[in-house]
Amino acid sequence: MNNAKKTAHRLGFRTGESIVYPAHGVGEIIAIEEQVVAGCTLELFVISFEKDKMTLRVPTAKAASVGMRKIAENTLVDKALETLTGRARVKRTMWSRRAQEYEAKINSGDLIAIAEVVRDLHRSDSQPEQSYSERQLYEAAIDRMVREIAAVNGGTDTEAMRIVENALAQAPRRPAKKAANEAQAAADELEDEAA
Repeated sequence: MNNAKKTAHRLGFRTGESIVYPAHGVGEIIAIEEQVVAGCTLELFVISFEKDKMTLRVPTAKAASVGMRKIAENTLVDKALETLTGRARVKRTMWSRRAQEYEAKINSGDLIAIAEVVRDLHRSDSQPEQSYSERQLYEAAIDRMVREIAAVNGGTDTEAMRIVENALAQAPRRPAKKAANEAQAAADELEDEAA
């Protein structure tokens, strides 16, 4: 049985509100409903992720433990944009380890951690191209960041992307030779891992 609740408020969340679900990014609570599962009645947040054409049902009692949160405040967005203007920090560990760390940061739902991934994986036109896996992680991180900034500002993804690109343009650049050496080291690592 599927029965939508008239009361649209639970645990500080309400229907029509944009939220962040760590594994999927920004979504909107479209309903709070009760469902009977295995003889037990569960109260659920029904969350729509419009861009992904996906609907997720999260038990209200589990919302906090899965990391569901309200969208960021303007001050947090400002800190995230400030993070983008910092110097990229690339650890000298194997790419597979760094990729796992980047993936964990993206799926944490923490806007600052996501900004760190964007900052660390960003390449300007004068720098060597990213590997396929670097590009995938970069695009996932920047997509999450852009969607949240758009939701906070009430603007479009295009406007939010412009804000992010402006912040990235202010970041100090690595010298082209050093960047090329780092790219070559990363490529060598990938060959070693494949062997």
